[in-house]
Amino acid sequence: MKDLPKVREFHSPVWNEPIIMEMGRKGERGILIPETEEEIKAIVGEAESYIPEKMRRKDMPKLPEVGQPQVLRHFLHLSQMCLGMETNIDAEGTATMKYSPKVNEALVRSPEMAELHPLQDEDTVQGILEIIHKLDLFLREISGLDQFTFQPPGGSMATFTHANVLRAYHAEKGEAEQRNEVVTTIFSHPCNAATSATAGFKVITLMPAKDGYPDFDALKAAISERTAGLMITNPEDTGIYNPRIKEFTDVVHEAGGLCFYDQANANGILGITRAKEAGFDACHFNLHKTFSSPHGSFGPGCAAYGVRKDLAKYLPKPVVTKHGDKYHLDYDRPDSIGKVREFHGNIPAVSRAYSWIMSLGAEGLLEVARTSVLNNNYLTKILEEIKGTTRYYAQGQYRLEQERWSWEKLTEETGVGTQDIQRRVVDYGLQSFFMSHHPWIVPEPFTPEFCESYSIDDIEYWCAVLQKISDEAYSDPDLVKSSPHRSPIHLVKYEDTDNPDTWAITWRAYLKKRGK
Repeated sequence: MKDLPKVREFHSPVWNEPIIMEMGRKGERGILIPETEEEIKAIVGEAESYIPEKMRRKDMPKLPEVGQPQVLRHFLHLSQMCLGMETNIDAEGTATMKYSPKVNEALVRSPEMAELHPLQDEDTVQGILEIIHKLDLFLREISGLDQFTFQPPGGSMATFTHANVLRAYHAEKGEAEQRNEVVTTIFSHPCNAATSATAGFKVITLMPAKDGYPDFDALKAAISERTAGLMITNPEDTGIYNPRIKEFTDVVHEAGGLCFYDQANANGILGITRAKEAGFDACHFNLHKTFSSPHGSFGPGCAAYGVRKDLAKYLPKPVVTKHGDKYHLDYDRPDSIGKVREFHGNIPAVSRAYSWIMSLGAEGLLEVARTSVLNNNYLTKILEEIKGTTRYYAQGQYRLEQERWSWEKLTEETGVGTQDIQRRVVDYGLQSFFMSHHPWIVPEPFTPEFCESYSIDDIEYWCAVLQKISDEAYSDPDLVKSSPHRSPIHLVKYEDTDNPDTWAITWRAYLKKRGK
C-alpha cells in the first residue's frame, strides 16, 4: 500500500460556553444608539408611530445585555469548537464541500453589494440585475437550456419548483388529474422523491440493476399514461454515470412526460455533458455546491432552476430581462407558478457564482471537472487498499466525482460500523458528515467527494486517518465505538434526538424544560 502521511495529533478546545441568553448583566451595552434630535422628531415623529398599535410590544424584549468584547469572545469560542471548511478536510459526498475563493467574499461584503435593498427601484440596481442576467446566460451555455431563475433557496426547493412547473404544464394540457406519477431512482438525491410527494404526486422509485445503473426495463414498466415526469440525478450518488440516459428521457417523452435533471453536484461533468443533449426539459444547479458559494450550516443556499423555452412562462416571478441597455424585473407573467421565495433569490450566492465562472472561463470550468474526476479516482486507488472497505457496483470501472463506499466487511470482522467511524474521524480533526448517507442500500455506507480544490496531500492525509481508524478497529474496537474522545462533545445519545421531550427549539421552550 502507498506510504501515507503520519496522522497529526488533534484536540479540540472545550470552552464549556454558556448560552448567550444566560450571559451579561443589566445595563451592559455593545453600542449606544444616539437619541434622535428634537428637530428631527418634530418633522418625522416618534419611530413607534409608524408601527400599527396592535403590532407594538407591550414589554421590552428579554434580550441579553452583553458588551462587545464578551459577544466577540463568546462566538469565537464557539467557532474554535467547530470544524469548518477552512480548518479541516471536508470531503462530503453529495454536497461538494469545496474551498471558496476569498476574493468572492470581498465582493459580496463590499458596501456596494451588501447595502443593496431588494425593494429599490430597478433603475438604481442595474449592476446587480446585470450580474443576475449574465449568470442566467452562463448557465444556459453550461446546460443548453433556455432560461433560469435563482429564487429557490436550495436544491430541495428547486425540485419542488419543478414539481409545480410539472403540474402547471400538464394542467394546461388538461391532464393534471391523469398524470399523477413521478418516476425517480433510489440513488437520485432524495429530495426528488420527497418534493414530488409534497406536491401531490405518487412516486415510483427505481432500484439499481446489478451493474449499478438504474434498471431500464423497470423504467419502461413504470411508464404509462399516468406518468407526469422523470426526476433523476446523473451521475447518481454512487458516482456512476448512466450512459443510457438519453434512452431514459426518450421513453418518458414518448409517454408524454417531462424530464428533470438534478445537477446539484455537477463538478464532475462541467463542460463535458449538458442537460439539453441528454434530452432533459429542466434542470437545477446548486450554486452553493458546484459554483463555489460556501455551503456552511446547510446554507446560505441558492439553486438555479432552468427550463427549455416553452416552459419558461411557468418560472417563478420576477425574472430579470434585458431590453436595449437596461435590465428589468419582469412581473408580467400570467402563467407563472408564482413565488417560491421572497424577492430574487440569494444574491450573494449568485454574485459569488458569477465571479467564480468569470475567473475560470470555459476552459477553467472543464478543468474543474477533469480535476474532480482525477482526484476521486486517485482516492479510490488508496481506499481500496484499506482493510475493511468494499466497493459496490460496476467493479473495475471508474467513477466520476464521488463514490458510495461501504464498511460492511469491517463491521462483520470488528463490530465497528460507519457511524462509529464518523465519530472517530473528529478525533483527528476531520469533519464527519460524509458518512452514513441514506438510503442504506449499500450497507454501512460512506460517500467521499474530493472535488477540484483538494490537493494530493489532502487526499493522502484523509486516507491516512481512515487507515489509522481501520487499524484501531481491528486492534481495539471499543476505542472507536466509544469515540469521540477529543471533541467538545463526547458520545452523543442518539435516542434523545427522537424524543420530543428533550427538544428545546426556542429559548422559552428551553426555560420551560428547565422548570423556569
